[in-house]
Amino acid sequence: MDLQLDKQICFSLYSASNAITRMYRPLLAKLDLTYLQYMVMIVLWERSTLNVKELGEYLRLDSGTLTPLLKRLENKQLVARKRSSIDERVRQISLTKSGAALQQRAKSIPEELACSLGLPKSDAMEIKRLCDKLLRASQQTA
Repeated sequence: MDLQLDKQICFSLYSASNAITRMYRPLLAKLDLTYLQYMVMIVLWERSTLNVKELGEYLRLDSGTLTPLLKRLENKQLVARKRSSIDERVRQISLTKSGAALQQRAKSIPEELACSLGLPKSDAMEIKRLCDKLLRASQQTA
């Protein structure tokens, strides 16, 4: 493979990821969320309550990244952080009523982003499939 920037898979993925994240900003500003906060909320809307380790596994983030993120969501009264009754070292993260209610306002975001991209749904799903395949392959070699 040539050492030219336009031939690097990693740079294409990096650039596309940054572009998509920038496209989310105005959509998420309506919810007063950053992109990572939105990802946390999506997981919690699916799972309701998780501990920090489980949440980190879903999002592929370490606790050093998650802790300040969760504190900000807690300050916004969207999540509650409590110590586990079984193991005090474990922090349980759950939705508050406000956090659960925010899901209704967030439902239009995926469609709004898709409209902004202008990609056919089949192309978007193929990109996702290939990204997932790439991630699995990278985890097998790590």
